[in-house]
Amino acid sequence: MALEDDIRTLSRAPVLDALGRDALRLIAFSADRQSLRDGQTLFREGQRADGGYVVMSGAIDLFRGKPGDGPSRRIGPGALIGEMALLTDVKRPATAVAVGAAGVLRIARPLFLRLFDEYPELAETLRQRLSERMAADMADLKRIEAALRR
Repeated sequence: MALEDDIRTLSRAPVLDALGRDALRLIAFSADRQSLRDGQTLFREGQRADGGYVVMSGAIDLFRGKPGDGPSRRIGPGALIGEMALLTDVKRPATAVAVGAAGVLRIARPLFLRLFDEYPELAETLRQRLSERMAADMADLKRIEAALRR
């Protein structure tokens, strides 16, 4: 995928869509690309998270517990997984598994934090976006948890 395509996909990701073109270019150029095959696990619930992932192609299923035990959330290109891990040391709240072939861009926390040094005006915008996103994710996880209890 060309750098311009990567920048375009990154610009669709919630939270990252607040970044300017230069910041997105830095991420696209510096982040690690990973290719996943069908059924391959990207990470498991409870693992330490040291960064986030943007789905660049294909789809990823997120679920808690074991596959098939309850509802999952399927996400595709432009989705950002692990927003909080971009800022702080957390554990993964869900397991992520590729559905078909998928590609992700791994954004390490140090790379993301570097953006604050290079683009200080982004801090407040990103703080607000992350707060909103975290609230939405918590609501999703509560719905999944409630469904698992049924």
